[in-house]
Amino acid sequence: MRSDMIKQGLERTPHRALLKGTGVPQSQMDKPFIGIATSFTDLIPGHVGMRDLERFIEKGVHSGGGYSFFFGIPGVCDGMAMGHKGMHYSLPTRELIADMVESVAEAHRLDGLVLLTNCDKITPGMLMAAARLNIPCIVVTAGPMLSGRGQSGRKYSFVSDTFEAMARYKAGVINDKELQVCEDNACPGMGSCQGLFTANTMAILTETLGMSLPRCGTALAVSALKRRIAFASGEKIVELVHNDIKPREIMTREAFENAIRVDLALGGSSNTVLHLLAIAHEAGVDLPLELFDVLGKDTPQLASMNPAGEHFMEDLDIAGGVSGVMKQLGNKIIDTPTLFGLSSHQLAESIQNVDEEVIRPLGNPIKKEGGIAILSGNIAPKGAVVKQSGVSAAMMNFEGIARCFDAEELAMSAIMEGKIKSGDVVVIRYEGPKGGPGMREMLAPTAAIMGMGLGESVALITDGRFSGGTRGPCIGHISPEAAEGGPIALVRDGDKILLDIPNRRLELLVDDVTLAVRRAEWKAPEPKIKGGWLARYARVVTSAHTGAITTAD
Repeated sequence: MRSDMIKQGLERTPHRALLKGTGVPQSQMDKPFIGIATSFTDLIPGHVGMRDLERFIEKGVHSGGGYSFFFGIPGVCDGMAMGHKGMHYSLPTRELIADMVESVAEAHRLDGLVLLTNCDKITPGMLMAAARLNIPCIVVTAGPMLSGRGQSGRKYSFVSDTFEAMARYKAGVINDKELQVCEDNACPGMGSCQGLFTANTMAILTETLGMSLPRCGTALAVSALKRRIAFASGEKIVELVHNDIKPREIMTREAFENAIRVDLALGGSSNTVLHLLAIAHEAGVDLPLELFDVLGKDTPQLASMNPAGEHFMEDLDIAGGVSGVMKQLGNKIIDTPTLFGLSSHQLAESIQNVDEEVIRPLGNPIKKEGGIAILSGNIAPKGAVVKQSGVSAAMMNFEGIARCFDAEELAMSAIMEGKIKSGDVVVIRYEGPKGGPGMREMLAPTAAIMGMGLGESVALITDGRFSGGTRGPCIGHISPEAAEGGPIALVRDGDKILLDIPNRRLELLVDDVTLAVRRAEWKAPEPKIKGGWLARYARVVTSAHTGAITTAD
């Protein structure tokens, strides 16, 4: 075992003394040492229930014949960080989390890891670490929140309801009391945000990849099932260590293709493009951005999930969960191994009945294509991402006038002050991985556009990214980004921009000669943040089409 390096032999007498100083009995020294990386924090609803799950994982590890050690991993709530300096830190924490898990596991020679996680950047950071370390690992996602309940039985979802409520209040659509009811009821307790936002999408894709146990991706945070999954995961990691089952045996190219198909079938968050690319990079799997579009044209959208649709995570779980989605996708899912022991096809076949009101069959899809599309054109030569499941039919083709903003706050002010009109294309730039730095989410401006009633007449494009809660004609991840001199930096107020989602086009309708003149005049701006670790991050992060990974250069 790896842990023998800190507990076997005469020369490890000091190491054993330190272990005994933590309370480890001599009788436990021959057992596998299992690290439980926990992102528990009082700061995030999705994580406040983890103390309970930690207990059940620990019980499972010891029941399985291992000895467990907890260590902490930081968590940032995107909702809490939204709309201010804090959002610069959200995506970069993904790299910190991967680095921290790697550091602790390697320094202490842990034999295996249980990765207890839940929210947006934490789950992909944990998976990146698992792929990088390639030691036995299993992921436990802490589960989604129950939907909120308002008057007359209305269901509330935190992301779509609260952010859009601000703009509806500003527009006079709702009053003080209705705003307060929304605020008080949108988050009824522990768990990740209730719809198919980034946290829940990543939990689902973790299960699809085979890195967590069945139903882990959809079982509610408040459920006894989640406790049982936590216990079983603790038992399973000891078995994985004894059998030397490693993440790269599970996270294969075929497993990533399955994850993309499930994401497309559900209409999941566009952030998963960034994260799957980054996880695949760590796993040594070639996963080109274009693959999302190739599979998207061959994978119909089978579910109508909040925020763009009607169903919540609690509905998806009861309807059949991840295995139910794979069952409906049939032979589009490749048969791959999972940590559970059953293959993906066996798990799909284990589902007797699927609620086809929630997860439709292939012959009766919500839409003929998957939820995510990859666009390109002279404004995004290396690609851009749109969650087409959240775009109305009327806005799939759109030509508008550019309104340019070099920061999210400037765009948000213009929207809330009523300066954005029908026919505009809001351009938010210098918000990419390097230029942000940190590639901030643009949920506030996109929600404001929807809340102001402009979702059918205004588009938004950015080199930043979007929340899983974003809906409407919003195109992100434009690459190369403005800070690298990408063409989005050359757009000027009054330019015409063409959006053609069916044909995957995003074009700046300006002639090449004019663009060449503008390029010659362009100068890279001063960094927005010049100190702290974000300044270092900006120097090593790559563009969105690579997954915004960091390099050693």
